[in-house]
Amino acid sequence: MTQTLKCISPIDGSVYAERPVMPADEAAGLVAKARQAQKAWARRPLEERIALVKAGVARLNEMADEVVPELAWQMGRPVRYGGEFGGVNERADYMASIAARALAPIGIENSDLFSRTIRREPHGVVLVIAPWNYPYMTAINTVVPALIAGNAVALKHATQTLLVGERIVRAFHEAGVPEDVFVNLFLDHAGTEALIAARHFGFVNFTGSVGGGQAIERAAAGRFTGLGLELGGKDPAYVMEDADVDWAVDVLMDGAMYNAGQCCCGIERLYVAAPLFNTFVEKSVAWVEKLKLGNPLDREITIGPMANRRFADEVRGQTRDAVAQGARALIDAKLFPEDDGGTYLMPQILVDVNHQMRVMRDESFGPVVGIMPVKDDAEALMLMNDSPYGLTASLWTADPERAEHLGVELETGTVFMNRADYLDPALCWTGCKNTGRGGALSEIGYHNLTRPKSYHLRKRQA
Repeated sequence: MTQTLKCISPIDGSVYAERPVMPADEAAGLVAKARQAQKAWARRPLEERIALVKAGVARLNEMADEVVPELAWQMGRPVRYGGEFGGVNERADYMASIAARALAPIGIENSDLFSRTIRREPHGVVLVIAPWNYPYMTAINTVVPALIAGNAVALKHATQTLLVGERIVRAFHEAGVPEDVFVNLFLDHAGTEALIAARHFGFVNFTGSVGGGQAIERAAAGRFTGLGLELGGKDPAYVMEDADVDWAVDVLMDGAMYNAGQCCCGIERLYVAAPLFNTFVEKSVAWVEKLKLGNPLDREITIGPMANRRFADEVRGQTRDAVAQGARALIDAKLFPEDDGGTYLMPQILVDVNHQMRVMRDESFGPVVGIMPVKDDAEALMLMNDSPYGLTASLWTADPERAEHLGVELETGTVFMNRADYLDPALCWTGCKNTGRGGALSEIGYHNLTRPKSYHLRKRQA
C-alpha cells in the first residue's frame, strides 16, 4: 500500500496537501538522472549558470500571490508579512554576486616550467533537506550556491511545507534550469536515510532538529559524504546597562515572537543588567500585549498559529513547568482568547526563571521568552554559555570594544551587537555544540559546496 505524506494545516486542522511517498527505485532513478546531467551543467559557463539561477528566483517571485497564502495554510505565518521574498532575494543576489570570486582558481605558479593551480570542483549531486519554519529561505541558502557552483540539486522538503519544494523546482525549471539538474523528492525519513546510506549524494545539507541531524550522520557514517548540519538553538541576548532600552525591546521582542517564535535564531532567553531589568520587562510586556493572535489569512493578524499542535504543546509544557517551579507569567491570557489549546498559542514572558527550568534550557521554538537579571558581564557570559546549543548570541551596548571582548568568550556561531534574529549572507551561517557543523552562505558556503582540486602541470618533460 502506497504511503502518503500529508500536510495538516495549523489554521483549521484540515489536510491541506498530500503527496505519495516516492518508491525507492523512483527516487534513486531521479537522483541518477541528476548525476548524469550534472556534468553538462558544470561545463556551462559560470555566467550562464548564474543567469539561469537568478531567473529561477525571479520566476519564484512572480508566484507570490500563490506562495504567500500557501505558506499561511501550511505553517501558519500571517499573510501580512508577504512570505519570505525579502530574504530569498537578498541571499540569492549576494551569492550570485560573489560567485566568480568565491569559485575563482587559486594560482600558485605560471612559469615557463610549471603551472600550479587549485580549482573548486562541484561535489556532484547535493541533497538539500529543508525545514518548515522558513521553507523558502532555508532552501535557497544552499540551492542557489550549489547550482551556481555546478552541482545538481535534489530538494527534499518537510512534510509540513509539502508544496514548497514542488514550487521552487517548478519556478527554476520554467526559468530554464534543466529538469534533471534540479529535482524534488517526496520522501519519508526512512527513504531519505536509505538514499544517503546508498551514497547517492556528494554532499547533504540538513536543517532541522538535533535528532534529525544525528539520524543523517548515522546514515552517512562510513560513506565519506560531506555534511552541513544546522540543528537546534537556544539563542540568548544580553542587555547591558548602557543599552538603548526602547530599541532593544523592539528588536528582541520581535526576535522572540515573530513567526510565532519558530525561528532558528529567534531569541529564547534574555539576560538584563539589574539596573535596567524592571524597565526592560515593563516595556517588553507592553510590546507583547499589542500582538494580535488569530487566523493568518487575516491581514490584521500579527501572530498566527504554530505549525503543529505538538509544537505548541511543548511550549505550553515548558511554560507550565516553569510556573510550577516559581516562574511568573506576565502576559494575561484574557488578552489572547484565540488561544484554543491547539495550534493557536498566546505569547508569553516569564520572569523569576532559572537554568533548572526547561524553558531556559531546552529549545522552545515558540512564542515564549524567559528574562533574568544579571549583576555583571561575568554572570551574563556564564549564563549565555550555559547551553548545549550555539547558533547566535545578541549583545546590547553602546561600547563596541566591550561587545567584542564578550564575543570572543561566547560559544556561538554568530555574535550580534544591537541587532538579532538576522542572517547576513556575507557572513558564514554556522553553529557549534549541538547546533551542528559546517557553514552556509558567504564565500565559505561555496567552499563547503565544492571540493579543492589541485593541478600540478610540468610544461616540459626534461
